[in-house]
Amino acid sequence: MEFLLLVVGLLFGTVLIVGVGERIRLPYPILMLVFSALAASLPFVPDVHIEPDLILPLFLPPLLFAAAQRSSWSVFRLRWRSLVLLAVLLIIATIAAVAAVTWWLVPAIGLPLAIALGAIVAPPDPVAVEAIAAKVSMRRRLLTVLQTEGLFNDAMAIVIFQTAVTATVNHGQIGWDVAPRFLVGAAGAVLLGLAMAWIVGALNRFVPNLVARSAATLVAPYAVYILAEVIHCSGVVAVVVTAVELGRRARPQDSEERLTRRAFWEVLELLTTGVAFGLVGIEMRSVVGAEGANLLTFVPGIAAICATVVLVRFVWMYAMYRIGGTERREKTPGSLKEVVVLTWCGMRGLATLALALALPATLADGSPTPGRNFVVAAAASVLAVTLVLPGLTLPGLMRVLNLPDDHAAEQHAQRALALRAERVALEAMRASPAAEKLPEERRKALARRMSSLHSILEADYAEDPEKMLKLKAVLAAMDRVQRDALEAARREMLAARNEPGTDPELVDRVLRRLDMRTVTLDQ
Repeated sequence: MEFLLLVVGLLFGTVLIVGVGERIRLPYPILMLVFSALAASLPFVPDVHIEPDLILPLFLPPLLFAAAQRSSWSVFRLRWRSLVLLAVLLIIATIAAVAAVTWWLVPAIGLPLAIALGAIVAPPDPVAVEAIAAKVSMRRRLLTVLQTEGLFNDAMAIVIFQTAVTATVNHGQIGWDVAPRFLVGAAGAVLLGLAMAWIVGALNRFVPNLVARSAATLVAPYAVYILAEVIHCSGVVAVVVTAVELGRRARPQDSEERLTRRAFWEVLELLTTGVAFGLVGIEMRSVVGAEGANLLTFVPGIAAICATVVLVRFVWMYAMYRIGGTERREKTPGSLKEVVVLTWCGMRGLATLALALALPATLADGSPTPGRNFVVAAAASVLAVTLVLPGLTLPGLMRVLNLPDDHAAEQHAQRALALRAERVALEAMRASPAAEKLPEERRKALARRMSSLHSILEADYAEDPEKMLKLKAVLAAMDRVQRDALEAARREMLAARNEPGTDPELVDRVLRRLDMRTVTLDQ
């Protein structure tokens, strides 16, 4: 009951903190973390903890799914260099650097546990990046790189962490089977994600209830994540693939479902993010309380590890900048200012805390795990340094750096997509057989209405029964023509969403307006 009350309190707290964050222009996830950590120290707040093994399965699938829905296969094809350099190679480099520093400063914990610590603090959190970096005035190109990195970097870190923990518990060594395990697990997760997307698509065609179809998208990420973990594949990759493939399979006629699902996921993502960061704050406060007597002795080593995490990311981003960026079309990062921004946005979060708390307290022989307290304290410190500090200062940093704004280019791209949709809608309207049955003045009025997609048809007939019947027939024909035209426009936008170089979020904005126009047609 205490845990249930805590969750309800965090839900209400999320709603309140969102309002506070908008008023003081700070990201609500960081405020939620700080306030929950402070509240946890109050005497009347119960000392409640969630099992470490449940943190990732409870929160990671829906939040990953929500973030991945805003991407597409075309983005991955275009940003594959970023994906390899940041989500794989940078993770390995960070793990190696942190493990080396830890083993040098605290040799008593052993190399396998030092590698486990590196895996814990290496991956930037996709939830943090999506919730914080997306709320500031950041160029779409930079945000897309961060989002792509955040979707996949947990996969490599979790595999190395599991291998290192096994070696630690059994007094063994880490073998070279990590790479093939990761590749096999990722390949299996891709197949599993594609299969889950097909199952959800078939279920949507079978179930007529709109709400039930939206609910299926909540069940799917949990189901595919748990199934992937059971068969020793990457649950992270499986969830991302499921979300992206469902986006690819979207149908033009699903306008009402898209609107319902979008509203459903906006509410779910906000509340889940708030509760997750609230629990992170409470657990961080518990870690500090449990390790209070040892924290002073840990300070030199923890400071070195925090510096290593930030420095490795900065050096990596700078090397990408000097070598020539990650993409052939547009250099990323393209300036020292962008190097600073991408470094500052390497925020650790949910995965870091969950993995740290999941470290076993004892070894296979029953003896205490040497250095576990240091590892947990170091993980919490890295989380604070890379999440709380950047989260509170990122808006100010963006103002100080004054990076060139691509708002005009974004508007231009969105306008081009809208015009493209309008052109196809007009062509479909003129080619529609139903349009030939309309009076000339109605066809002209419909053309004007379709050209703007916002004018409202007004009847100018008197209350005469015969004329009203004719009017209803005309209006029904016009609705059919408009629906055909809007469906063609939506089909064109869904095709554009999967084209290389097209920003899926800009397409979604145009598609949302087309969907809204479709569901608000006069009946």
